[in-house]
Amino acid sequence: MKILLLIRHAKSSWNDTSLRDIDRPLNARGKQDASDMGKRLKHKKITIDLFVASPAKRAKKTAILFMNELGAKEDELVLIDELYEAHIENYENVIKNLPDKKDTIALFAHNPGITDFINSLDIAPLPDIPTCGIYAIAVDTNHWSDFKNSKKDFLFFDYPKMP
Repeated sequence: MKILLLIRHAKSSWNDTSLRDIDRPLNARGKQDASDMGKRLKHKKITIDLFVASPAKRAKKTAILFMNELGAKEDELVLIDELYEAHIENYENVIKNLPDKKDTIALFAHNPGITDFINSLDIAPLPDIPTCGIYAIAVDTNHWSDFKNSKKDFLFFDYPKMP
């Protein structure tokens, strides 16, 4: 059994319009939300074996803030270029190449791709995953390479403004 946490990066800043999109940082609310959501995961007693993120500054920082709350080490973060501006096929490719020895993986990426990917799973569709939202699924497999054809079960959905 594998667990995949699909997480949209936290709120980013648009203050400096001269920055390239990939270089946009988190704003103050985004930093707070990422820390708070990391605490919520800790409260759920979920142990994450590997953190995977888009190389965009806002996705990487979101992952790092989660890691700080969960007591993860820096070497547990892998940046994957393919997750920046990713489409459904990119997610499938990244997931099928994840290391089998890692059972619980948190993947940090962007909209609209992450919402499109979640909805392609046809488990518990969402109109839109909000910033810093977490969509968790269990995958009935021992090998990430079998992800696409494996049975998947919805575990939970959480986001900063969830009541």
